[in-house]
Amino acid sequence: MTMTLHSPQVHGFFSVPADPLTARGLFADYMIDSGIDLSDSVVVAPDVGGAKSAARFADLLDLPTAAAQKTRISDTEVRIGSLFQRQVAGFRHAIIYDDEIATGGTVVELSRLLIESGIQEITIICTHGLFLGSAISRLQAMPQVREIITTDTVPRSPEQQLPNMTVLSTASVFGQAIRQNYMHRSIGELFDFGEEKRYR
Repeated sequence: MTMTLHSPQVHGFFSVPADPLTARGLFADYMIDSGIDLSDSVVVAPDVGGAKSAARFADLLDLPTAAAQKTRISDTEVRIGSLFQRQVAGFRHAIIYDDEIATGGTVVELSRLLIESGIQEITIICTHGLFLGSAISRLQAMPQVREIITTDTVPRSPEQQLPNMTVLSTASVFGQAIRQNYMHRSIGELFDFGEEKRYR
């Protein structure tokens, strides 16, 4: 069982049956149950490759989406085209939805462009929060980042925790998948390409 593969194509290379699970339902549950004001909000994918996953997440919250055009310059530096800024014009709150954050180069550059576009608040969501190098300090330096929501798929030291960081447990997703397997039942609704369900 896997949780949010960085490249969905990897699923086809396993020599044993593999279940590509997703934390998308967990994130949607959290956003709904916490009562966060989602008015004037838009879900933003940091690149075209993540647009489909971001659109599925946005659909759970009944929100519009926008996708950035990203070009990677180095491990820590990316260039993002400004065309997507027209897609986010007029929104107050942006939800950046990504599968992982490593050095933070993409999310920091994207946040900078969103702020330039008039976005006042940013929520960052990622399944795998590595936060390597200066990622934490770079994100901490952006007061517009209201909250960072991630999961427990990657262990974090106390130094990698921020006051505005929320870590969600993936135990319920894996637990339901294990139960369905044990009972010889389909776990199609838990698949990355399946219809999302609520986990609480």
